[in-house]
Amino acid sequence: MHFTAIDMISQIQDKERQHYIAVGLAIFVTILWSSSWVIIKYGLQEIPPLAFSGLRYALASLILLCVILVRPEMRAHTRFQGRKWWGRLFLYGTIFVTITQGAQFLGLALLPAVTVSMLLNLTPIVVLIMGVFLLHEIPNKKQVGWILIGVSGALLYFWPVILPATQTIGVLIVICGVIANALSSILGRSINREMTTPPVVVTGISMAFGSTLLLISSIILEGYVQLSPFSWFLIIWLSVVNTAIAFTIWNKAMQFLRAIDISIINGTMLPQIVVLSMIFLDEIPDFTDWVALVMVVFSVLFLQLNQAKQKKSVTME
Repeated sequence: MHFTAIDMISQIQDKERQHYIAVGLAIFVTILWSSSWVIIKYGLQEIPPLAFSGLRYALASLILLCVILVRPEMRAHTRFQGRKWWGRLFLYGTIFVTITQGAQFLGLALLPAVTVSMLLNLTPIVVLIMGVFLLHEIPNKKQVGWILIGVSGALLYFWPVILPATQTIGVLIVICGVIANALSSILGRSINREMTTPPVVVTGISMAFGSTLLLISSIILEGYVQLSPFSWFLIIWLSVVNTAIAFTIWNKAMQFLRAIDISIINGTMLPQIVVLSMIFLDEIPDFTDWVALVMVVFSVLFLQLNQAKQKKSVTME
């Protein structure tokens, strides 16, 4: 996918200006991704969650696959690949799209957008904890401190733990999504580190696998759904603008940003979702919720900043 405005970054000689433009584009993408939560909540009034997520990612993967097919240098990466390569992309698509995104849409059908976002925002904490067992990466004292603050914030948000049955099911589904998201982060990092395959190829193929499983699950569990023109508009907008185009812009911007910049920019998404949910969904957190959300936002932000600095110091050594 070729965008003159995006490619313009590479042509700018002034490094500082180049950096600011990349930051601006990355923030723009987080706004698109944050708006997805509001759009999904509106769409779920008519579209079943598995069908909604399956159609969104199926269409987005179709766009990315078309990009791969028309660009010979990308198409070349799919030739002569063994079963292990295809198997890893299938596993990645199953975990990241089928389970993680399916859980997000199911969670949004049962819970407020702010609640789902807050839980998914805990993913870096879960990744760090999993890293102890899977990667033997031991967190330092500061990281342990931020983990405790983040977990305390999540507990405070749900305290006292008295939820209706549907919301309890929603929380359990989203927690499964958080675990799957953390696993996909570890697997994705492994794939990107060990493979020389471009991100567009990895995402397009894995998304095609994952969305196909979502659509099959939707047909089995939800049956065939007749959608209105407005529902199709929401699906197409999410697929084209908030997924395919946003992914392309994000990947380009990442080439000019440090890990610390990425951590800070990612940290703006939960506040954005809270504000958008207040404006468009009338979801107003109370004082205790605000305290809990602030604890989660800052714990995850400083945890990621600490990790980024740690990686930088290791690289310099």
